[in-house]
Amino acid sequence: MPLHAQITDRGGLGSLVETFLPWFGLFIPVLLAGALWRRSAAAVVALLLPVVTWLSLFGGLLFDTSQPGGDLTVVSHNVNAENPDPAGTARDLAASGAELVALQEMTPQATGAYRRALAKAYPHHTVQGTVGLWSKLPLSDSRPVNVLRGNVGPLANTRRAEDLPVEPPRALRTTVATGRGPLVVYVAHLGSVRLMPRNGFWTDSRDVGAAALTEAVAAEPNERVVVLGDMNGTTDDRAFDGLISRLQSAQEVAGGGFGFSWPASFPMARIDQILVGGVEPKSSWVLPATDSDHLPVAAAISW
Repeated sequence: MPLHAQITDRGGLGSLVETFLPWFGLFIPVLLAGALWRRSAAAVVALLLPVVTWLSLFGGLLFDTSQPGGDLTVVSHNVNAENPDPAGTARDLAASGAELVALQEMTPQATGAYRRALAKAYPHHTVQGTVGLWSKLPLSDSRPVNVLRGNVGPLANTRRAEDLPVEPPRALRTTVATGRGPLVVYVAHLGSVRLMPRNGFWTDSRDVGAAALTEAVAAEPNERVVVLGDMNGTTDDRAFDGLISRLQSAQEVAGGGFGFSWPASFPMARIDQILVGGVEPKSSWVLPATDSDHLPVAAAISW
């Protein structure tokens, strides 16, 4: 657990371990049972090492560190391209009362349903490809952000570049006009990760996107930045070291528990992130399930 960064990432092994790192704590009761079965006092004492290690890594997440208040509430949700009821999902998100709602994995067919269902509560919005942001506050300078950076899909090594499908934008940047000054918001859906027979845990597309998003945030002139989206990775994953060095996870700073968001049927990892810089997270939580395979995540932030 403490040396996870030293595990090779060949075949994506390091990334796979880091995605489910908190779950390694489940081995502790097994080790305890073995020590008791052997009636070994030395084994019980030695068990303190993994216990202390796990608590040092994740113990802070066991306590509710949220605070009341907040100037702005944000919600992020991967709505799932196969969502059977996009309008219902949109109504559920609007009921949260959030000032900003970020959606990922929208299809061209469903985008209209999201627009119509959110129009009354959110008069301002921008959609760039498969991602969008709906806002109760005015938006400006909205534009796509390139997080694809070339042909990095699993077919890229076997097909000519001109034969590969051209994907729509999967990230955007916009400026929200608040009463406390401009807030820059990025909405992103990074590339998927897959278990593949030859490549192992394939993360190339996600890693390229993480690097591109980190580069964009690093070059951002505005002091106050919020990044919302499905990152297809946890904040423990080494692919996000550059991004986490600049931004804070709202869940880790002001949440209660791990805030797992995927899969919705049995959440095992928090791959849907709310990251902030220049503002203070006051609270962070997971919203009830919709018809997506992800759970929506929310946070209240303050100046």
